[in-house]
Amino acid sequence: MTVFNEIIGFLTDPLMQRSIIAAVIVGLVAPVMGTYLVQRKLSLLGDGIGHVALTGVALGWIVGAAMGLVERDALAIPGAVITAIIGAVAIEFVRERGRTNGDIALALMFYAGIAGGVVLIGIAGGTNANLMGYLFGSISTVSQLDLLLIAGLGLVILLVGFGMRGLLFAVSHDEEFARASGLPVRAANMVIAVIAALTVTVAMRVVGLLLVSAIMILPVAVAQLVTMSFRRTMTVAMFTGVTVSLVGLSITYWYPLSPGATIVMVAVVAYTLVAITRSVIQKARPGSADPHPPTVAADSAMVKGV
Repeated sequence: MTVFNEIIGFLTDPLMQRSIIAAVIVGLVAPVMGTYLVQRKLSLLGDGIGHVALTGVALGWIVGAAMGLVERDALAIPGAVITAIIGAVAIEFVRERGRTNGDIALALMFYAGIAGGVVLIGIAGGTNANLMGYLFGSISTVSQLDLLLIAGLGLVILLVGFGMRGLLFAVSHDEEFARASGLPVRAANMVIAVIAALTVTVAMRVVGLLLVSAIMILPVAVAQLVTMSFRRTMTVAMFTGVTVSLVGLSITYWYPLSPGATIVMVAVVAYTLVAITRSVIQKARPGSADPHPPTVAADSAMVKGV
């Protein structure tokens, strides 16, 4: 009876209801973009964008304070959206022009973004607690306005991620072949960059800017252990993302832990368990095929599976 009451309390608490909705949205949409980034071997792009988004959060604080808003961080998410998109487009532009390599561009985003964000939040009157909330997530502070923004941006990510899946996969899988086939590679790359930026800002409140890449990539890593096609990888990753988000959030309801870090640790545990289980099954069945053998046949299977 006590456990039942605890569960009812968990589900009926308005704060937890907003947190659950935010966690489900993030768990659903982050792996969609993560699947494209893993395919492009740009798994750490989300980290770079997240660091730039911190500067946008600080600028939102400064503008909100200048406008005399009661909640000075009311413009934090809009500020993060704008700067994250600018940063993502900039790194894609640098990567495409080839003036420097992608690693250097990512490093510039890491250092300039995090340093600028910390300095500007201090200028805006923010505290270390505010800073930590954005760096490591603060799902308990999700307001109704935040929830509307997260839901709206999440819908855009899903529409683009599914509606343009064929084009985005073709560009992510083999950019040169896509360009030779006459596909709009530049436009597709920009779409991926912008949607990655939106995904970072959607997940910002839940897992924090420093851990945002984890919720984008780890569910995809889990899915790749058990699937062969791109489509199935994305589907399993979305299911995994929602599951680890809800499990992690539930743990923090009963134990005083950081929600974002707990969600990420649950994802790490899920990956470890699936990897061990897969290894045991393969050893028990020596003839079973590796889901991802480094062969041309595997690449062909993925292309057909889109």
